Amino acid sequence: MGKVESATKKSNNSASLWDFIRVEFKRGYSLENDEKEFSDRREKVYTFMKIPLEVERFMFYGFCQCADSFLFVYTFLPLRALVALKSLIFNSISKFKDKHKKRRLSAAETCDLLKMAVLITCSMMLLPCDTSMMYHVIKSQSVIKLYIFFNMLEVGDRLFSSFGQDILDALFWTATEPKTSRREHFGVLPHFIIAVLYVFLHSILVLCQATTLNVAINSSHKALLAIMMSNNFVELKGSVFKKFDKTNLFQLSCSDVRERFHLFILLLIVVVQTMKEYQWTSESFWELMLDCIYVMISEMLIDWTKHAFITRFNEINLSVYSDYILSFAYDTAQSRHRKAFTDHSDLVARRMGFIPIPLGVVMIKVLTRCVSIDGRLASIILLLFTFTCLVTLKIVNLIYILGKACKLIDLHKTSLIKNHHIINGISCQDMATSPMRPPIRKKQSWSDNKENKPSPLIDVPPLGPTPMFANSNVDIKEACLNTQILEDIMESDLTHSDSDLNLSMIRDADTMSTKSA
Repeated sequence: MGKVESATKKSNNSASLWDFIRVEFKRGYSLENDEKEFSDRREKVYTFMKIPLEVERFMFYGFCQCADSFLFVYTFLPLRALVALKSLIFNSISKFKDKHKKRRLSAAETCDLLKMAVLITCSMMLLPCDTSMMYHVIKSQSVIKLYIFFNMLEVGDRLFSSFGQDILDALFWTATEPKTSRREHFGVLPHFIIAVLYVFLHSILVLCQATTLNVAINSSHKALLAIMMSNNFVELKGSVFKKFDKTNLFQLSCSDVRERFHLFILLLIVVVQTMKEYQWTSESFWELMLDCIYVMISEMLIDWTKHAFITRFNEINLSVYSDYILSFAYDTAQSRHRKAFTDHSDLVARRMGFIPIPLGVVMIKVLTRCVSIDGRLASIILLLFTFTCLVTLKIVNLIYILGKACKLIDLHKTSLIKNHHIINGISCQDMATSPMRPPIRKKQSWSDNKENKPSPLIDVPPLGPTPMFANSNVDIKEACLNTQILEDIMESDLTHSDSDLNLSMIRDADTMSTKSA
């Protein structure tokens, strides 16, 4: 017993406080025993640092898409409307001379005339609005009221954008619906009135947004601007901690692209209005540009942080942004066919919720107030020069979009062929193009030696599912052009031989017997 007690005392004496502290100083790590886990964590850090570059690539391409849709309102839409108006006049004259000769406008000409009519009507309705009175009424309110008012305007703008394209599509379809189809609608005139009312209300809302932002930037204490910029952090809190998959992240990314372009146009309106008040001096311009840069940089930083943490928390691969750009590329190529399913600007509206007509109406209102054009020759030349510059910018932007789209599509096709995902020109996986097309059901016929069997219907993959803005079951990664799929389907021979049929029937019988067993 004495020996046991002495050993216990020695062990207690050896485990002193100094030994405990010394162990804490000399305790080692064995990181090499868990090499894969720590390598994955390091890769996540690198991915987190690469997210801003990938996000900006996607944002820039989407920004160019929105710019192309916006510039179309001021460049090619008036020219196309003039051509359609000339066709309408000639058709009316020919119909007056020969009553038996009836020639209707094409669907594209009708849509162009309706778009131009809505744009001109809403611009004439918005011109009497006094922006100076609106500016002083908003400026006289308190900062908290303006902050709440700006948030309400932002929510209203998103709601209008989500429903506005449906209103315009309803108008276009009502005006161009073939006579053979079942016609159940109010008529073209009621739909036109509804579209004009929507565009006018949306334009008023955008004008209030621009005026509120103008008050925030030109205020002396800059408190409202700081509060409005801090609103982005509320958006960050509401997005980062939610569950996201690739489809939901694509919708969020498209919304961010639309929001950034919308903010850019609002800042452009603020610059034009403010420079008008300061007589277009260079000192006020650079001071104003500094505030605008602060707003844009804060928007970019919030987008980077938001996407970085969303991809981090939801284990989403970095290459998903390349897939999103590829989806835009297929949209662009598909809308540039000679007989496209829809217009490119409509595709952008469905993808991103961006509708350029209300912004175009507000820009016309601001420019007519801030820039005076008289009947002098110099003013007319300046106006023509500005129009030429806009057309040139539109064409250069379109060339970049199409070139980028063709390059991405070629690389995607090549990678699919190498990975054996394409058989006879048809993709074996889902397609993600934007027009809403019904699935094709094609008959498959064969003969049987013993009895005639009815030819069943075979489901062919749809030529293009609904846009990502409206659905959640589309794989973005695999996409094919609709015309190419249609040609391959029409050229392919779906006739099966009797031996193949018997073999398939034997396999089905074996499968059923296995399941029953």
